[in-house]
Amino acid sequence: MWKSLFVGGLFAATAWGQVQNPQVELANLREDVRGLTQRVESLMLRLEQLERENAELRQKADKSYVTPAQLNEAIAEAKSAANKSSDAAKKDALQQMTVQLEKVAKQTNAALEAIAKGQATRPTVQTTFKEDYPKEGVAYTVQKGDTLADIAKKTGAKTQDIINANKISDPSRINVGQTLFIPGAK
Repeated sequence: MWKSLFVGGLFAATAWGQVQNPQVELANLREDVRGLTQRVESLMLRLEQLERENAELRQKADKSYVTPAQLNEAIAEAKSAANKSSDAAKKDALQQMTVQLEKVAKQTNAALEAIAKGQATRPTVQTTFKEDYPKEGVAYTVQKGDTLADIAKKTGAKTQDIINANKISDPSRINVGQTLFIPGAK
């Protein structure tokens, strides 16, 4: 039907004197009709495909339909199961926490006892410092693995002078990156 309407319209246009070469115009019209025919066929195939997809979607929707009553029943069952498992989980968690707390308490007591024993054998901390060290020296940044004895050996200074100059109360506690004044360093 589309073909006949289109061709009829084209022939009517040619009757009004718009055709210069009838054979060329006829060939052009045939090509145009062929192109339109292909396009219409393509659109018809696409329409059929969309109709099939629509039908499939409707079938899926019909199969997955749930009533509000069914949904409410499923929710109630889930709540009941969750409550039961929650109570059991709470009891289990409390038992596990009790065991863990007992272990932590034993470890803490053992650590406190070890610290107490260590304090009893630990040398006294120096709290007074002498001022009889050389007042000239250099700055030194503590490196990983350094001890005061190592630093004194490297710089030619005395360990006690470094302790006094920097007021180090515990010589075993110097920190990497800490800057120390090294009196009388070479």
